Amino acid sequence: MRLVRKWIEKLARKKSEPAHLKSGRWGERVAVRFLKSNHWKIVGERVRVGKHDELDIIGADKNALVFVEVKTRKNENYGRPFSAVNKEKRKRLSRAAVTYLKKKKLQPDYIRFDVIEVIGEPDGAAPEIRHIENAFQLDSAYKLWW
Repeated sequence: MRLVRKWIEKLARKKSEPAHLKSGRWGERVAVRFLKSNHWKIVGERVRVGKHDELDIIGADKNALVFVEVKTRKNENYGRPFSAVNKEKRKRLSRAAVTYLKKKKLQPDYIRFDVIEVIGEPDGAAPEIRHIENAFQLDSAYKLWW
């Protein structure tokens, strides 16, 4: 009986998520609602494309397939959320996007990388949302094959 109780307690501990991950998921939900309110078609959310690569949101805006990175912060005391999308992060997002396109055998007319900044907290006032379109280009290490 004691082993069963320990096993259940261990499972319960695994389900509790760190605060920064909860905040990030909340920011992604806010971003999806924002995009839908702007008439975007959401193609995917939290799309895993490899062992280490994930795309927060994939959406369609006019004639473009858009890969959206969401950055959530409580405030801007340490700078803008966009500043976390550094060169290495842009390279990983580029790799993830190209992998996604290859796996799905897609050849869109145009692809774009956007960043959405969400500033606020789940239990706080309405968050501030900033949508930075065409925030960066596909990293030069990756090429589209068509």
